[in-house]
Amino acid sequence: MNITFQHIIVIVTGAAHGFGRAIAVAFAARGGQVWACDILADELAETRHQCLAAGGWCEVRTVDIADRDAVFAFVAEAQAVSGRVDILVNNAGGVRGQVGRPLEAITPLEWQELFTVNVTGAFYFAQAVAPGMKAARSGRMINISSGAGLGISLTGIQAYASAKAAQIGLTRQLAHELGPWGITVNTIAPGFVRSNPTTERQWEAYGPVGQQALVEGIALQRLGTPADIAHGVLFF
Repeated sequence: MNITFQHIIVIVTGAAHGFGRAIAVAFAARGGQVWACDILADELAETRHQCLAAGGWCEVRTVDIADRDAVFAFVAEAQAVSGRVDILVNNAGGVRGQVGRPLEAITPLEWQELFTVNVTGAFYFAQAVAPGMKAARSGRMINISSGAGLGISLTGIQAYASAKAAQIGLTRQLAHELGPWGITVNTIAPGFVRSNPTTERQWEAYGPVGQQALVEGIALQRLGTPADIAHGVLFF
């Protein structure tokens, strides 16, 4: 993709592997100054290594997006060092090890945990970067949701499907609120992509028959890749 991001400051959350790593490396390889965060320090260090190997610039920090103070401190550091934040990619999320179970078996903590990591964290980051973007009258926010937010979730996890739908609703609302300042807010809702240990376990659980059925239900007759998602983010 022939797009450059020279002198553009980018925050990518959930950058330790999968989509987040692919997005961080894609920006870094095209000249972006990347600030990447996650709770997985070792994998996050590997993301930085790959960004540097691609000829880019990347700083990484261990940040729990459920901690509002930590989110604001991370954004403040990026702004202090780099001068501003031009692009926010809210990629952090996922199922946090949960699996599909009957409705009545879900605890309040399990329900809330997925809303916190998939919706509340994105909200905190949007809050943190919005003042600077408003002052610049320019900015881009991209939220990585899921096809689970648009239809039935293959995971069978009620909280995940609901949280991803809520994230799409948040995207629409922020787009209308922030648009007058020249800030765009968009979402990408991937289908099933083998991008991390969780999706690998899910893929294996389908077995050969289930895997074939999944692929045959896709128009291109192939699974998406993290690079596909990264290219969509670059476009937005």
